Amino acid sequence: MFVFSIDDHKYKYIHFIGIGGISMSGLAEILINEGYKVSGSDMNDSLAVERLKSLGAETYIGHSKENIKDVDLVIYTDAISQDNEELLEAKKRGIETIDRATFLGEIMKNYKNSIAVSGTHGKTTTTSMIATILDNASLNPTILLGGYLDEIGGNVKIGNREILLTEACEYKGNILKFHPNTAVILNIEEDHLDYFKDINHIVDTFIQYSKNIDEQGNLVINVDDENACKIIENTRANVITIGINNKADFTAENISFTTDGYPRFMLRVNLSAIYPVTLKVMGVHNIYNALASIAVADSLGIPMETIIRNLENFKGTHRRLELKGYLNGIKIIDDYAHHPTEIKASLKALRRSTKNKIWCIFQPHTYTRTKMLLNSFATSFGEADKVIIPDIYAAREKDNGLIHSTHLVEALIKNGVDAEYISSFENIEKYILDHAKKGDIVVTMGAGNVNTIGEQLLKSNEKEAI
Repeated sequence: MFVFSIDDHKYKYIHFIGIGGISMSGLAEILINEGYKVSGSDMNDSLAVERLKSLGAETYIGHSKENIKDVDLVIYTDAISQDNEELLEAKKRGIETIDRATFLGEIMKNYKNSIAVSGTHGKTTTTSMIATILDNASLNPTILLGGYLDEIGGNVKIGNREILLTEACEYKGNILKFHPNTAVILNIEEDHLDYFKDINHIVDTFIQYSKNIDEQGNLVINVDDENACKIIENTRANVITIGINNKADFTAENISFTTDGYPRFMLRVNLSAIYPVTLKVMGVHNIYNALASIAVADSLGIPMETIIRNLENFKGTHRRLELKGYLNGIKIIDDYAHHPTEIKASLKALRRSTKNKIWCIFQPHTYTRTKMLLNSFATSFGEADKVIIPDIYAAREKDNGLIHSTHLVEALIKNGVDAEYISSFENIEKYILDHAKKGDIVVTMGAGNVNTIGEQLLKSNEKEAI
């Protein structure tokens, strides 16, 4: 059984395969800060890799068995295959190897309070909201994010050993390796169907995860989510509920929206106390994220006035309905949405903010997700005036020829959506320049590299001040 204590330095030299990954880079930075020698490899250079290099890590671009030096422990990401030559070399030499999620689970045990945010959607934004509240309440938490938050200057913040705040992804059952003091389950839907058999398999994984939290721990649950509700009767933890449509410990009432699409609501706590809240991020989905964040902060004893003040200053994370700039009066936005529910929520939020045309450039993410959720994708773009679909972003998968972006375009057209397949980013950029008008919104959407389209558009013309 693998056990890791930050303080005992049993492993003095630790190597990361896939060190540039959003979670891997955060873990590497924690170890560097604790005095460990760290090295790592990745297929591409990145800001994360460069940051680690500046902090003293020895980094390699490309995977090679030569990268495995005199190391004591090798940590690898889910993104690499089991025949990776660095991993094979480590095993050949008898070096201990461990996957990222198991290592993160052990890191969490080194902190007095560990907070893990899970769910199919909203993990990064909710974790970022909690981070903003806690950091500005002078609690100095250690934070591991799945995105980039300007508030902490990136995806990781090294704080004290009192609180570790992290995201917890269910992919490959990774959440089962975590035992947090406080867990958040925002929602549970079909996703990662290259691993999970069906929705029942996903729900059962969350049920088993909830059993990792003992009776002294807290479990924040969204009672408006049918599948999340199935967890309640299976946990020993103290359950704290959030919701809009159902009775809960933390609810949002009298919801309205500003002209920019930002939600305003009355927060009701434990059916009694009421507080006005105005967010600076769009969408009803962010009300749920806010409620979860408020519940977590309240469980830590932070005064409600402080919680709300800090939450209202939260302006979002990168790639979550992020305003990138203006192109001749056209608003360019980037969003990470890659699941049908997320797409619906983001487009609905954008629609509340404009009466002009919305141009959605959606890059499907993985062949498995596109194929398995094709019918759901086909009904998710109703709020967009025009949808442009480039090629599928493969990520960790190989093209087996069973699904193509044109299949999604055909399904969208059948559902009355004006959709078009344009393969190359360059041609998409030209299309937008030729057709979008002042006052319109162009949103790049997906978990791949579709965001580069907006960046290139802004470079092609003089960028207006935001």
